[in-house]
Amino acid sequence: MSDIFREIDEELRRDNLLKLWSRYGRYIIAIAVFALVVAGGIVAWRDHQLSERRAQSTRYAAALTLARDGKEADAVKVFAAIADEGGGYAILASFEEAALLAKSGDREAAAAAYDRIAAASELDSNLRGLAVLLSVMQRMPDADPHTTIDRLAPLTASDNPWRPSAIELTALARLKSGDKTGALDLFKSLADDPATPQSLRARAAEMTVALAS
Repeated sequence: MSDIFREIDEELRRDNLLKLWSRYGRYIIAIAVFALVVAGGIVAWRDHQLSERRAQSTRYAAALTLARDGKEADAVKVFAAIADEGGGYAILASFEEAALLAKSGDREAAAAAYDRIAAASELDSNLRGLAVLLSVMQRMPDADPHTTIDRLAPLTASDNPWRPSAIELTALARLKSGDKTGALDLFKSLADDPATPQSLRARAAEMTVALAS
């Protein structure tokens, strides 16, 4: 008797499945196909990104070789192109481009390149701070000292990793503006601060002696 009930139960289940399939089968197939397409797209996109990173890495290395061989103008063009593309090597390429422009003597173009890095909101704040610092250094000989001081002010905060260098440049800007006392105070604070890098402390101590005499 139990076998009969089991057969009836199986028939009912089979009948219900057939009804469900006839009603929803096309949707199930569509969902399955969509899932396969999405999965295939993700795999293809990852492969594309990997290929792009490899190609960018090769071009970045080639640009470094151009720079070492003295072909700096060509290297700048390659670095600029990589920077415009975005991706893993974009920021490194941006810094390399700016450094080569500075080396060539084109301070304004170098400063503009550093400013573009500093304006990248998605970039780590420490790297943006470094870009600001390097931009200020390029423009400092011709810039208004008060403008220089204002740009450096955020970098002089106690928790900023570029604080010692920013204070040194601020002191030089104050000296340029005629504020000898303000410059002396800043140089003395650097010379007395054990957290200041040794080479910078030495320079600050020399400037302190020179300004105090």
